[in-house]
Amino acid sequence: MADEGRNAGFPRRCCSRARRQPQESCGGSPWRRRSCWGRAGVKDPGSSASMAEQDQASGSLHGKKQLPAFTWEVRANDRNYHMQFKKKFAFCLTKKKYAGNAIKTAKYNIFTFLPLNLYEQFHRMANVYFVFVILLQTFPEISTLPWYTLLFPLSCLLTIRGLRDLIDDIGRHQSDRNINSRPCEILSGKSFCWQKWRDICVGDIVRLRKESFVPADMLLLCSSEPSSLCYVETADIDGETNLKFRQALLVTHQELVSEEIMAAFDGRVTCEEPNSRMHSFTGTLEWRGETYSLDSEKILLRGCKIRNTDVCYGLVIYAGFDSKIMRNCGKIKRKKTKLDRMMDRLVIIIFLVLLVTSLGLAVASGFWARMFQEKHSYLSALYKRTTPAQQAFFNFWGFTILLSIIIPMSMYITFEFIYLVNSFFINWDLEMYYAVKDIPAKARSTSLNDQLGQIEYIFSDKTGTLTQNVMSFKKCCINGTIYGTGTGRENKQPSGSGLTWSHHGEKKLDFCDATLLEAARRDSDPVLREFLRLLALCHTVMVEEKGDQLVYQAASPDEEALVLAARNLGYVFLARTQDTITISELGVKRTYKVLAMLDFNSDRKRMSVLVRDPQGTIRLYTKGADTVILERLQRRGPNETFTEMALDRFAEETLRTLCLASKEVSEVEYSVWSRRHREASILLQDRARELDKLYEEMEQNLQLLGATAIEDKLQDGVPETIQLLKLGNIKVWVLTGDKQETAMNIGYACKLLTDDMEILEEKEISKILRTYWVSNNHLSSSGEVLCSGCLSQQRPEASRNKKRALIISGDFLDKILHTGEVLKEKGWLWQRLACCRATGSQEQGSLVEKAFVDLATSCQAVICCRVTPKQKALIVELVKKHKKAITLAIGDGANDVNMIKTADIGVGISGLEGMQAVQCSDYALAQFSYLQRLLLVHGRWAYLRICKFLRYFFYKTFAGLMAQVWFAFHSGFTAQPLYEGWFLALYNIFYTAYPVLSVGLLEQDVSAKKSLEFPELYVIGQQDELFNYRVFGITLLHGVSTSLASFYIALWAFEDHVGSKVVGDYESFAVTVATSALLSVLVEFILDTKFWTALSFLMVTASLLLFCFFSFLTQSIDAFRIAPAIFRFPDASWNALTDPYVLLVVLLSLVVNTIPSLTVHLYCTITGKTTIQQKIRLKAKREPEPSVELRAHVPHGSFHRRSSYAFSHQEGYAGLITRGDSLRARTTRRTAPGLLHPETTPALSSLPSPSA
Repeated sequence: MADEGRNAGFPRRCCSRARRQPQESCGGSPWRRRSCWGRAGVKDPGSSASMAEQDQASGSLHGKKQLPAFTWEVRANDRNYHMQFKKKFAFCLTKKKYAGNAIKTAKYNIFTFLPLNLYEQFHRMANVYFVFVILLQTFPEISTLPWYTLLFPLSCLLTIRGLRDLIDDIGRHQSDRNINSRPCEILSGKSFCWQKWRDICVGDIVRLRKESFVPADMLLLCSSEPSSLCYVETADIDGETNLKFRQALLVTHQELVSEEIMAAFDGRVTCEEPNSRMHSFTGTLEWRGETYSLDSEKILLRGCKIRNTDVCYGLVIYAGFDSKIMRNCGKIKRKKTKLDRMMDRLVIIIFLVLLVTSLGLAVASGFWARMFQEKHSYLSALYKRTTPAQQAFFNFWGFTILLSIIIPMSMYITFEFIYLVNSFFINWDLEMYYAVKDIPAKARSTSLNDQLGQIEYIFSDKTGTLTQNVMSFKKCCINGTIYGTGTGRENKQPSGSGLTWSHHGEKKLDFCDATLLEAARRDSDPVLREFLRLLALCHTVMVEEKGDQLVYQAASPDEEALVLAARNLGYVFLARTQDTITISELGVKRTYKVLAMLDFNSDRKRMSVLVRDPQGTIRLYTKGADTVILERLQRRGPNETFTEMALDRFAEETLRTLCLASKEVSEVEYSVWSRRHREASILLQDRARELDKLYEEMEQNLQLLGATAIEDKLQDGVPETIQLLKLGNIKVWVLTGDKQETAMNIGYACKLLTDDMEILEEKEISKILRTYWVSNNHLSSSGEVLCSGCLSQQRPEASRNKKRALIISGDFLDKILHTGEVLKEKGWLWQRLACCRATGSQEQGSLVEKAFVDLATSCQAVICCRVTPKQKALIVELVKKHKKAITLAIGDGANDVNMIKTADIGVGISGLEGMQAVQCSDYALAQFSYLQRLLLVHGRWAYLRICKFLRYFFYKTFAGLMAQVWFAFHSGFTAQPLYEGWFLALYNIFYTAYPVLSVGLLEQDVSAKKSLEFPELYVIGQQDELFNYRVFGITLLHGVSTSLASFYIALWAFEDHVGSKVVGDYESFAVTVATSALLSVLVEFILDTKFWTALSFLMVTASLLLFCFFSFLTQSIDAFRIAPAIFRFPDASWNALTDPYVLLVVLLSLVVNTIPSLTVHLYCTITGKTTIQQKIRLKAKREPEPSVELRAHVPHGSFHRRSSYAFSHQEGYAGLITRGDSLRARTTRRTAPGLLHPETTPALSSLPSPSA
């Protein structure tokens, strides 16, 4: 019964035909090797084979490829075997060799949160500094304040940051819990039980159903599809929605037909250790004394989604963190901004200056004490217990504590509040709200806002980030006529066009040209008829009927767009069998016999189908890249010339083109070719090469029918966004796993590449790097200029100022960064360099890296194709390492997670199926175009606000508190405070905190509209112009000068003169200095603020009112009577500030302190020294910036035609169709009891695409 059920679901004749066919290089049993299953085992060109080689080579610097160690042994249905193995991971500690399937991306747990978070927080030098000051305050001899008064604000600061980290980590815990708790069916005993993902172990057999996610890396054992095919969607991994196929071994497909047999399955898989190579897998399955080869096309990766397959079964090979996608995720890294790192260094510098100052004052106090004791010997009784040295020692610590408030804790607490509110501004921005899917922008990290204003390099994924991964048929050229959008005839239905095929069509036609529809209806042009017939016949699309609608399932969105276009024009693809195709031509059903399918691959760049029409005529239909079709034409006439011009025009519009051609084949020619084709198909050696020769012979003397143009739809606003970012001196690099042609075409479409750029490809890069090594024994500091010189040597006609773009693939990147093969091509050169330069392999690798980074960063655009997730992170790391640049990575899939974690800023595209990128990101956006507002508006404003906040905070601190130092020179260096204790406590909390807070929250130099209109303003942040060591030095001098003027003007006034109320006492002097300094600080704030709001006025007013309120409150007679030791200045402010003489002294100090700022402003105005903003406005008036255009006008220098061909699926689909592996029987199938449960399907199923 089981066999009968399997036969019903999986036609035996397909398997037996495959079994009878000898395979290439089998050398024994035809089922022992990976390549021994027709063409279904053929790798995606440039992905599996080449990347396997590249990944195996990584780690060797001298080209000695390290083969993977095949020490990972998995036994089916044997948990006890895997449990016994342990491995060391730290010191003498061990853990299980085979990881469980539960994942943990959170940083903390209930036991580690407190110690680990405190450890991370005390990496900030300011926190270490505050703890040091608190420890000093615990000694009564030198204490100025109770130690707990300082511990409270520090505890608040640590608590705020700790809570922020805790909230972020709780989100990660929830995400982990949701993933680990997903349900799945695991074989337990002799039946499948519903359990959680976290319960899966290596060696388990798992049953997966349609639309479910793959929980671990598994070997596909069998499925409900013919020949145990399984279709998977990798949107969660790489953002691509077109489906890929995986295929089980024939032996497991045939034998594992029931749950009992599945439970008794004891196969043993031996393969490579867990690794990050997404596109490669090598191993063997041993079962019943036979060995079978395994490759990546038999593996289901964690994170894939099962599509178009009712049921499939898999053996878990790698679980949890051993799975390939988790190996590529990287670790969570604590990110610090550039200003954060600078502040850590400034804290150290200020602390050292403070110690030196305290030491100098302490030494002076020792000398002063000795002189005083010698001069006033009658007071010796007071000093008999302390020597001058002891007094100097205690004064050193006293001055250290007194001056410690120069780095106030309140600054860091205000810092956190400003970061938080600026994050809310991002969340609340309606301009970044995506109403279509109800997705706002989200600042997931609250401590990186200012770094958004300093980005120099953006690393972007392509699919799902720049593009929608949706193909749309836009234009075509048929028999010398161009049809489609932009011709003036679109979207108009021809009169009386009663389309008899309309019930098969879509409700809304994406492509509609009235003239073309009329011509198709008349059916009078044989070339047009053949053109549309080719679109309906030459493809690998599958069709399924759902009600009265046809659902097309294509291996790539390109093919689906072409078949839909043919359907809209009356040539409807209806059905497919193993050797026939049925189409409806203007309502007339016709069935064509398929004689051969000449499959697509990346070398051929074309595919063909050889069919016999109902009249018995044999015709070959071919579609492919223009470069390969045009050279195979029978003749070149006017139509061919016009088509070439149309292709150039389509290329200028960045459309993806295909040329379509056909020819009639005689019976004699076909019979000879068919016999040779059968002979080549059974060769054991060089079969692929012989088949390619036969295909080449058949695809000659073609007649050109026309050309198609497909648009790979970009997300809205991508070209304009990239153009603005480039004007803001931000370089955009595209890192994608897609093919080079596709990536380049998107580069042109989104204006990353332009026609005036010179394209550097791998051969040119190799020459440049070799020249670089020959002419330089060591890298010069001007690597960029050097690379330009190398380029000019290779291409003398190229100008040094010519724009360049670099296009590079993942395997080539791996060679130049790890194996040195590019430089090793001339063996003598590498040996000579190795001999002449006694550098280790690590140093040589670093030099090669720097040479490559120097070359890449000298280019205006960089596109990296076919790169793995780990390579994406490596590229980001290289730019950070060698250029010390601030980087941003943006992506939407799990393959972008490592890159997002590695970059200084990680941005995830939300709203798509794959949310891993968002969960690991610092900011989440719904569209790439929102990046311009995030960086050019919010990023620049945040940087401006934080820099002004720091400048003003340091200025007000130095201006108000440095008077303590000057007072020491007049108080015998006794560390006596100048100010009242309450003034010191409230100065940074109430008196000056609010104005600086309003600067940090609301300051703007220009509006959001102007920020986008003049993206050149962004350069200020990249160059660290607003806050650096020079700016800090100027701020320090400004604050010191303000404190000097406030102190010495008051001292001069009080020294020999008294007011009408005889206020010449110490308290009145302190109040006068304090008031002068405070008012000077507030006036400086008023002069420096550019963007005034009601809140700004309120903050300044509040500061003055609070100063008056607390001054009179803490200096009242009643307070003094209650606690004279705490309230030591009774009525001091009232006595001093009601005296006109004191008020005049304060006014004089205010004028003197304001004069320097006014002088600087006046000097800039008189000398014409304009600000950057003013320069840009003047430039804009003279040279208005041209609007962004999507059409190119200048001929391209590096390529004859830059349009990519519209093929994006992998090789092997034609083989699946001609063998019948991918075709379901029309009859209702019976199933094996308890194992496979395919649903009854009335029509053919199949290949891929979620879209209809």
